Amino acid sequence: MIPEKILPTHTERGATVYLRQSTLKQVLQHRESTARQYGLQARAAQLGWPADRIEVIDEDLGQSGSSAEWREGFQRLAENVAHGRIGAIFALEVSRLARSSADWHRLLELCGLADVVIVDEQAVYNPRDYNDRLLLGLKGTMSEAEQYWMRLRLEGGRLSKARRGELYFCPPGGYVWDSTTLRFRLDPDEQVQRAIRLVFERFRLDGSAYSVTRYFAGQGLKLPARDLPARELRWVAARHTLVLSILHNPIYAGAYAFGRHEERTGLVNGKIRRRQKRRLEQEAWKSFLKDRHPAYICWEEYVANQQKLKENRTSLSMDRRGAAREGGALLQGLALCGKCGRRMSSRYPGAKRHGQYQCRPNHVTFGAVCWAVSAQAIDRAVAEIFLAAVRPPEIELALAVAHETERQAQEVDGQWKLRLERLRYEAKLTERRYKAIDPDNRVVARTLEREWNDKLKEMEDAEREHQEMRRREKVDLSDEDRARIVALAKDLPTVWNASTTTQAERKNLLRMLVKEVTLSPVDVPEKRTRIQVLWQTGAVSELTVPRKDKYTATSTPADSLLVIRREFAAGKEDVDIVACLNREGLMTGYGRRWDVPALRRARYAYGLYRPSHRARKAPDVRADGLISIHGVAKRFGVSPSAVKTWVQSGILKPTDGGGTGHPLWFQLDGPTVQKLEEDARRRKR
Repeated sequence: MIPEKILPTHTERGATVYLRQSTLKQVLQHRESTARQYGLQARAAQLGWPADRIEVIDEDLGQSGSSAEWREGFQRLAENVAHGRIGAIFALEVSRLARSSADWHRLLELCGLADVVIVDEQAVYNPRDYNDRLLLGLKGTMSEAEQYWMRLRLEGGRLSKARRGELYFCPPGGYVWDSTTLRFRLDPDEQVQRAIRLVFERFRLDGSAYSVTRYFAGQGLKLPARDLPARELRWVAARHTLVLSILHNPIYAGAYAFGRHEERTGLVNGKIRRRQKRRLEQEAWKSFLKDRHPAYICWEEYVANQQKLKENRTSLSMDRRGAAREGGALLQGLALCGKCGRRMSSRYPGAKRHGQYQCRPNHVTFGAVCWAVSAQAIDRAVAEIFLAAVRPPEIELALAVAHETERQAQEVDGQWKLRLERLRYEAKLTERRYKAIDPDNRVVARTLEREWNDKLKEMEDAEREHQEMRRREKVDLSDEDRARIVALAKDLPTVWNASTTTQAERKNLLRMLVKEVTLSPVDVPEKRTRIQVLWQTGAVSELTVPRKDKYTATSTPADSLLVIRREFAAGKEDVDIVACLNREGLMTGYGRRWDVPALRRARYAYGLYRPSHRARKAPDVRADGLISIHGVAKRFGVSPSAVKTWVQSGILKPTDGGGTGHPLWFQLDGPTVQKLEEDARRRKR
């Protein structure tokens, strides 16, 4: 019998049977519910709808009803209702259609306007009827409340299990879950364990996640990562995000931690979206149990690593030191302003990128500067007192450095050997699979043969990369290599000034002993910079260096210029002078080691010229009293290039000569001499 609420205007239109279950697990395991929902097609046919006008919407099987945002089937159903295409909606119960009051009442409003009835297993409801609409509204509210109660019960049980440390969650690389003891244990794979331990070891040495990532990439090493959907371990190239996740995860310190992240739902451009996960502070974790399982590092080291990572994030505050980077400023992150106490930032303005320490308000790129100073002279002075202060026991240090160098090389080589061992096993496994198949079954045999060939090629490529790494990194140290390492360990200045030592490594060495460096301007009796070095022990060293402006900051240092003048006067060649400068540890105005082009530029800047072998030098004074460029330069104590500048600017006008191969000659009168003397004095100042 057809209920009186179903009218011909309803049966003339189509009927829609809507199916939904919250998860795919329910779809697979609760098949009776799925069968009951499909059985609503028969109920629609009994109530008067032809089979060809009964549509089944089942694409929302496995979708939560908490929102209609990600349910395409529900959206299509609402669109059909709004356009008057259907006259009835069949659902097992109200909760199948929606668990959200907002979505449910919006659908009821559409059904009331379009005259669409809602049918379940027990009754027929007409949203136009006030009593039916009230009843449907109550059912929708109860459905939403029921979901909340179920979530509370499930979350309470889950949290209770987590507080005991027995709740399973996908373990990160380096651990597996022991279902017998309900604890994590170390991954039995030796390669996995050694890769994770190497991450923490490199972070102790380098102090930043980016440096660890670069090290793994440079050595061709990979890291284990857990594939969350498949729960399988994969070997992937080291990424900065992966290294950070390992360093931030307290599980590696033996702690069971649950609820470290929070994910909220909000509006984005007017639509409901899940926001990105946010890391919570330790006090807000839902469960935290120390020493719950075997650890890779101790808890104290984990806490120190978190503090170091926090200090590396200079984007949050200019008052943080930051990780040691490759910039030329040696005191990056260590320099403090002696005027206001703020941390000074390292800048590299101009085309030549000269290092400079600037004191600015936090997060201000442009605007007023408290004060700024060139970095070259300060870095040179701090490096000198640092090298003078480092006087380690030579024998013990040399042996320790040699042992550590060999140990690190063997660690990388061990990682490669374990990787090759794994690849050989996988190649043998594919070989056994190929040989076990019936040769006549070519459909399967071709696939297994291709997999076998791919594994063999991957193994050959890895062996070739391994040999290249051994050659490049000198894994097997010879007696000569060991002797050289011992010699360099005793001579820290040579290691410090070596071209192979990166600026980041110099900064890390400096930070081992130096805590902060305060820079203060001194203007009387001359412009100087007062440097106060606070050592890690609490002692303070103080010194001052001349403060140069940006035009003279990169000029040749006085000690280097003294050696250049002395060796040049002795008739030494440029190559010999460069060797003498580098042997004495002297630097250029840019803080670099000397080479022949740099020496030649310095000689020319200070008028130290060698006689040309191709051209004959003109005399300083001609027989008729005219003076050459070199004669004018010698008379006023300037360089020949300064005399050429006078000629170009019109201060000094030639009397004779000019052109290719013809030197310029000058007649000096009283007014000209006066102008040149004033300009020469200005240049000397």
